[in-house]
Amino acid sequence: MAKTIIQWLGHSFFRITSPGGRVILIDPWAEGNPSAAVGVEEIDRADLVLVTHDHFDHLGQAADLIKKTGALAVANVETAQRMQNELGVDSEKVIFGGFGMNIGGSADVNGITVTMTQAFHSTASGAPAGYIIKMEDGTTMYHAGDTGIFSTMSVLGDLYPIDVAMLPIGSVFTMDPVQAACALTLLRPKNVIPMHFGTFPILEQNADTFRSEAARRAPDTKIVELKPGEKAEF
Repeated sequence: MAKTIIQWLGHSFFRITSPGGRVILIDPWAEGNPSAAVGVEEIDRADLVLVTHDHFDHLGQAADLIKKTGALAVANVETAQRMQNELGVDSEKVIFGGFGMNIGGSADVNGITVTMTQAFHSTASGAPAGYIIKMEDGTTMYHAGDTGIFSTMSVLGDLYPIDVAMLPIGSVFTMDPVQAACALTLLRPKNVIPMHFGTFPILEQNADTFRSEAARRAPDTKIVELKPGEKAEF
């Protein structure tokens, strides 16, 4: 079977292609994103669109891409309702018949399991979240969304052996590099991709501090540092 391909498209925006060829978009902010590697016009396929919370730099162009590709939206209950009521997403294109889901819940979509996890942040609708995503072959990823560090990350590491973690490191709105490196000791992923940095002047501009702290605190975790548009296989 093919491998999982993860492409960082800037900020917290990822395109993941599963071993079975399914395409998952996470926090698809393209328009107005200074680090975006693609525009909406360049995305012609998606099977799932996952939204961690409704801030502009995460909800982004999710509604447009769902309408364009016919993808199924995954979001918390209140954000799912907002996407339908305000952004015109058809209820049939929202997980669980338009209801959305909530923290702790899981959904199986064509052999891919998506589990919504807690995140510590803010949002106008519902609660912020992260996602555990298990591919058809068992490869497991964790997209933390926007969050500070929290001790029950260790529980996530116990429940879901994580092959790849996508963690924010930019500070100001999320974990800073030291906290993100410490999070690795709780999550214990095999690989980590840093995200949510360098987009705005007030954020950490590079992953240098995270890289050095991660190497010191979690030497068994491989750091996979991507530039916007770059891909990695797992």
